Amino acid sequence: MRATLYGIRNCDTVKKARAWLDGRGVAYVFHDYKMVGVDEARLHGWAAELGWGTLLNRAGTTFRKLPEADRQDLDEDKAVALMVAQPSMIKRPVLDLGDRRLVGFKETEWAEELAT
Repeated sequence: MRATLYGIRNCDTVKKARAWLDGRGVAYVFHDYKMVGVDEARLHGWAAELGWGTLLNRAGTTFRKLPEADRQDLDEDKAVALMVAQPSMIKRPVLDLGDRRLVGFKETEWAEELAT
């Protein structure tokens, strides 16, 4: 299995996750969605699996700087459109293990998931 780690290169949490994976010899491909983007279909798939609320980073500055009208009445379609337009709004990192995805770096959870 070759994992894909989605995130932003300069994000501290992504840096920690990459160091953790590297330290354990886990093979992965890094996808910088700020540089390369992420397609709408993939985000809808993740939202169906994880819930769009799990993917949308409401605590980040990019989301908080949105006009109030853009932050209100959110649903999956609106949240996905926001994340496609501004990938910084996607929680990070997203670790795609092929059959499942992990959002955010939680060392204990990752260790358990990668052991299976």
